[in-house]
Amino acid sequence: MTTAPHATATATAPAVGTPHIRLEGRDKVTGAARYAADHPADDLAHGWIVVSTVARGRIRSVDDTPVLALPGVLTVLHHGNAPRLEEDFVGTFGPDATTRILQHDRVPHMGWPVALVVAETPEQAREAAEALVVTYDTEPHDVGLRPDHPGCRPVETVAMGPGTTGKGDVEAELAASHTVVDAWYTTPEEYHHPLEPHAAMARWDDGRLEVVDSTQGAYATARDLARLLGLEPSAVRLRSEHVGGGFGSKAQARPHVVLAAMAATVLGRPVRVALTRRQMFSLVGHRSATVQRVRLGADADGRLRALEHTALSATSTVREFVEPSAAYGRVMYDADGHRTDHRVLPLDIPTPTYMRAPGEAPGSFALECALDELAERCGVDPIELRARNEPAAGPVSGLPFAGRRLTDCFTEGARRFGWAERDPRPGVRRDGRWLLGTGTAASSFFTGTFPATATATAHPDGTFTVRIAAADIGTGARTALTQLAADALEVTPDRVRVRIADSDFGDAWVAGGSMGTRSWGWAVRLAARDLRERLAPGVTVPPGGLTVRSDTEAAVRALAAYERHAFGAQFAEVAVDPDSGEIRVRRMLGVFAAGRIINPLTARGQLTGGMIWGLSMALHEEAVRDATTGGLAHTDLAGYHVAAHADVPAVEADWLDDPDPDDPVGIKGIGEIGTVGSAAAVANAVWHATGVRHRHLPIRPDRVLAAAAAPREEGRARHR
Repeated sequence: MTTAPHATATATAPAVGTPHIRLEGRDKVTGAARYAADHPADDLAHGWIVVSTVARGRIRSVDDTPVLALPGVLTVLHHGNAPRLEEDFVGTFGPDATTRILQHDRVPHMGWPVALVVAETPEQAREAAEALVVTYDTEPHDVGLRPDHPGCRPVETVAMGPGTTGKGDVEAELAASHTVVDAWYTTPEEYHHPLEPHAAMARWDDGRLEVVDSTQGAYATARDLARLLGLEPSAVRLRSEHVGGGFGSKAQARPHVVLAAMAATVLGRPVRVALTRRQMFSLVGHRSATVQRVRLGADADGRLRALEHTALSATSTVREFVEPSAAYGRVMYDADGHRTDHRVLPLDIPTPTYMRAPGEAPGSFALECALDELAERCGVDPIELRARNEPAAGPVSGLPFAGRRLTDCFTEGARRFGWAERDPRPGVRRDGRWLLGTGTAASSFFTGTFPATATATAHPDGTFTVRIAAADIGTGARTALTQLAADALEVTPDRVRVRIADSDFGDAWVAGGSMGTRSWGWAVRLAARDLRERLAPGVTVPPGGLTVRSDTEAAVRALAAYERHAFGAQFAEVAVDPDSGEIRVRRMLGVFAAGRIINPLTARGQLTGGMIWGLSMALHEEAVRDATTGGLAHTDLAGYHVAAHADVPAVEADWLDDPDPDDPVGIKGIGEIGTVGSAAAVANAVWHATGVRHRHLPIRPDRVLAAAAAPREEGRARHR
């Protein structure tokens, strides 16, 4: 045994709060980092998913005989021969029938997996998959979301809350209001499309299923896969060291990993299944289209008397997923009459799922645009109106806030953006042919924590290794956890190695809901701190190292009840060409109160990335579903538009100090907050430029031209 350098022997500058480049950055830009589809294996076979070409019906036959005779083809799995999966599967996110792949002949939507062709090479697998003939007995389908559909039904619960909340008499308060805004808003289907398509490789090794997957949660996906396959949890190990983005689409077990495990089991050799960009439009979820109605009633000075937000979203006939858009107002603004309500409509479409800022992104668009209209009608500045409606406690829960610096965010943002010089009248500023406008909106996202486990090991050479089943999906989590561990150990970051994304490391929450770094960081800090305390002067570290393990479950369960949220203020300036309808965002600014910032370098990238996401939502992103076929009119990034470099202006993000007092480090979360409110800020800026309210996203050039030709105001509003 040797005596390790004591962790506190030399004072070190804190790593937390200082900029650090990503530890894996060089590997990523040089190609050394291996993503799920890059991992090699001896005797590797390749699977290609065949998806349905009808929107609803039954599989009559799968003519696999000719395909099995093609060069290199090893097997064709379908509902008639595939291994059986757990029938009543309950996964990390509850009951989930979308995982029952190749288990029945039902086709619930276009793009549903109906077969997997496995061959020696990906080229052979693709050729054979395209040659496979599947015949169907089709049934009438329905893919149209509309509020008067007879299939609309109420929702009991949404993410982290009831489907409906209410207090007071909304109708009476509306009747007594000086000013009322009553408007409908719609948002379309939207798709995640991370840079890395989903892929997985599965193989059996000494009685254990070894999986490499592009997942946001190695531990959760491994456990879900074990349940599906009827295996003991210890029989599945899953790794996902590098993940090229996820945004919610990789938060749970998806068809590619289930099918890879099935095929590896059938063939007894490694199998890789990788999705195409086109397949990602039907196999990994999306953000549901929404139809929302907001009714606001206020006194003459803009103080709210009534707030009602109702939201309808579409789901599949396979599994109910509700986009919790109306929940946004439950924490933002109070009123004596306050009601939020969700409804859902099952349709013959793929199952929606969590997508960056689920609920808050579409919900903030509707409510923040309605508030902007209320401010205009009351003759009150939009920032001042929000300040007048700041709640002292949670409007619905009544709980105190664990920090709420929203007004401070608006004050600082207004100063930096030059809001005081803004002429509130719409359509009066010009730059040549361009109409100019500025807009603002608030932003909020829930701050949560899940239990996690971590280990910290001291080595005889004075270095340390931390292990936790966290996921770095491009956010810089690996680097942030290294900074947290280094400070807890009181050493420099170069002495700490953080290993992540291995299900064998124990329970850890997925990279989602802005809860990753907060949940993992708590466990890492606890393990590192306990290890430091054991390394008293003179303590020797054995050759195999000294390891301690942490588990935060008790601490997390003991957290006091508070409204825990990050908040922010969004600002945008746009230029609108009235002749072509073109909209150009010239600048964006976001100021946030999102807890203690671990790494300013990567945090700024998270926040500005979220703001650009909102810009793209406001002006570009729209999936159009063909009512005749039931499928999408476009299943590629040529037809589904996202913001490109030319669309993105100067984007600035900054933050105020606002640590959570109950978190050991003060973290709140930054993954979603940048997206919330940014689309509304752009839409409000378009109104300021043109004098026309746009309540339907995206704000396309044809909509700008059509609105200019119509009466200046659409919808219904009443002023007394």
